[in-house]
Amino acid sequence: MTETGSLPIAATMTRLLRSRHGIAATEFGLIAPVFFLFIFGMFHLGHMVYAKAVFEGAVERAARESSLETADTDDADDMVEDMVKPILPGVVLTTTRTSYYDFADIARPEKWTDNKGKNSSGQWIDYPGRNNGICDQGEAYIDENRSGQWESDIGTQGNGGAGDVILYTVKATYTPIFKVPFLPAQWTDKQLVATAVKKNQPFGNQTRYAATAGTCT
Repeated sequence: MTETGSLPIAATMTRLLRSRHGIAATEFGLIAPVFFLFIFGMFHLGHMVYAKAVFEGAVERAARESSLETADTDDADDMVEDMVKPILPGVVLTTTRTSYYDFADIARPEKWTDNKGKNSSGQWIDYPGRNNGICDQGEAYIDENRSGQWESDIGTQGNGGAGDVILYTVKATYTPIFKVPFLPAQWTDKQLVATAVKKNQPFGNQTRYAATAGTCT
C-alpha cells in the first residue's frame, strides 16, 4: 500500500523536475536588471561623450570669436548656450575669462621674494631654506597686475586687451537625460568643464605688467 501510494508522488516530482513551463519568465527576471543597466548605462555614457564633444567645440569657437577686436563676449557666451542647449536641456553655464600678458604667465604667481620661514623655535626669520611658497610675513613682491595685493595667479579677470592671452573657462551643469536603473547616484546633476586659450588680435599696443613694489602681510 505504501509503495503503491508513493508512485503518484514520485511521478509528480519527476514531471516537475522535467517541466520547462515558466523557465523563460524566470530567466528574463534574472537577466533583465543587468540588461537594462547595461543598455541605459551605454545611453548615458554615449550622451555624455557626445555632449562633451559639442560643448568643447562650442567653447573653442566662442574663444576664437572673442579674440577679435570687435568681439562681443556676451554674444560669444550666448553662442555656446545655443549650441549646447538642444543636447543638454536646462543646462546652466558659468563662464570666466582670465587675461595674461603671455602664454608662459598662465597660472603664474606674481614675482616675490620667498625668504621667510620659521626656525626651530617657531619664529619667522630670513630663512630661504624653509620658504612656504606664499607671500607673507613682510616679504617683498611686485604688483604686476596692479591689484594692490600679491596674487598667486597673475591673471586679470576679463577679456583683456590687444595681444593678451585669454584663458576662457566654461562650466556646464545639467541633469542627465538617461536615468541609469538601480543607480540613483547617477541621476544627480552633472558637470562638464571646457577651457580654451586664445591670443587676442594685436589691434593696439599691449599693456605690460607693472613694476610697483609692495610687501605682504
